[in-house]
This record gives sequence, structure tokens and C-alpha cells, in this order.
Amino acid sequence: MGGEVIIFISIFLMIFGISYLYLTTRNKERLALIEKGAEASIFVKGKKEGTAPFWKVLILNIALLLLGIGLAIFIAALLVEIGLDEDVAYPGTIFIMAGLGLFLGFTLTKKLDKED
Repeated sequence: MGGEVIIFISIFLMIFGISYLYLTTRNKERLALIEKGAEASIFVKGKKEGTAPFWKVLILNIALLLLGIGLAIFIAALLVEIGLDEDVAYPGTIFIMAGLGLFLGFTLTKKLDKED
């Protein structure tokens, strides 16, 4: 039981440490820029012109990823019926089709950014 507790505490400390490091570094950078006389408008991240909303990009990429995985399982089942080893067919086609789905999502996201 002691190992599980140590793992849980170490994961919590890792997340806390990364968050703390990120926030303190960001604060120090901002203070240094303010001391040099930079305007506060550089800290505000406005919406860039011609970019699609985050939720559209996320839904598009998740949909294409799941579509690729589903198609990969179907293709792998066909390959197993042909005579290919099951241990090779399923992981290979899932990784290939998931990668193609993500690449297609990336391409469509670029096109979506140009439209909006």
C-alpha cells in the first residue's frame, strides 16, 4: 500500500511544481517587461483574425481521429480474414489510420482558418 501513496504524492508534486514554475516564470517575465516600459497590451491575448474557434478545431480533430480508428479496425478485420497475423494487423492499421486522420484534421484546420 505504501507504493501507491508514494506514486500519488509524487504525481501531485510534479503537477504542482510544473504549475508553480510556469506561473512564477511568467510573473517574472512580465515584471521585467513592465520595468523596461513595455505596454500592458502585450499581455492580453486577443483573437487573431482568420482563426477558427478552438472548439471547432477540437471537434474536427477528435471526429477524424475516431473515424480513422474505426476504419482501421474494419480494415484490420479484413486483413485478418485474408490471413495476416492478428497481432500485426490491428495495431499497424490503427496507428496508420489514426495518423492519417490527424493529418487530415490538420489539413482541414488550416483550410478552416483561412475561411473564417
